[in-house]
Amino acid sequence: MSIFEVLMLLCFGAAWPVSIYKSYKSRQNTGKSVMFLFIILLGYAAGITHKIIYSLDPVLYLYILNSIMVSTDICLYFRNKKLSGN
Repeated sequence: MSIFEVLMLLCFGAAWPVSIYKSYKSRQNTGKSVMFLFIILLGYAAGITHKIIYSLDPVLYLYILNSIMVSTDICLYFRNKKLSGN
C-alpha cells in the first residue's frame, strides 16, 4: 500500500460528493461530460482489477467507493438528460 496512492484516491474522492450534489440539485448537465465520467470509471475499474490480481490491500475500498460515486454521477447525468428532454 502506497501513501501516495491513498492520498490520490482521497483527493479525487473528495470531489465526487460535490459533483453529485450539484448534479442532483441543479437537474442540469451543464459543464458535465458523460464520456469523461466513463473514462474515470474505467480508470477506477483498472485500479480495482490491479488490486485484486496483484496487490490486495485496504486501498481497494477507496477504489470501490470512488467507483460508486462516479457511477452515481453517471446515473444523475442520464436522469438530468431525461428531465431536460434531450
